[in-house]
Amino acid sequence: MVKKQIPVLVLGLALIGLLSGAAFASNTHDATVSCAVSAINEIDLSGNPAAMVVEAAVAGSAPTEVTDNSTTYSITSNGTSKKITAVLDADMPTGMTLKINLASAGATSAGDKILSLTTSQNVVTGITKLNEAAQAITYKLSATAAAGVVSAANHTVTLTIADGA
Repeated sequence: MVKKQIPVLVLGLALIGLLSGAAFASNTHDATVSCAVSAINEIDLSGNPAAMVVEAAVAGSAPTEVTDNSTTYSITSNGTSKKITAVLDADMPTGMTLKINLASAGATSAGDKILSLTTSQNVVTGITKLNEAAQAITYKLSATAAAGVVSAANHTVTLTIADGA
């Protein structure tokens, strides 16, 4: 008789375990999801302007300024009070000036700015939570007669999104 009671006792304990587990189970469960947005400040250029060569003048006047508007930039910033600055990797030779102008539909373009190595220029200001694509970049190269003949040289213009007005 003892032999028959042990299997019934084991079966009874197993059944109680299953029922108690079912009593604590639920058909819903909560999950905690942590969400955030980091600072985003991205700028991209469409390419490089064509070679710019000052090669003409009206007699009695300064050489004719050369303009290139073949490039664009795109920007995404979720910040407030941002600006784009521009700086040149080396000063232009004496008598030569390189200017840049960045258009902006959603912020303020500073117009033509003379580029140099020593002074970072604010070229777009008032950037707040903005994404714009294919905004025009215009480069202007001018020279005085005093510049003489200057061999071609590459210059790098660096555009940076920074804090500021």
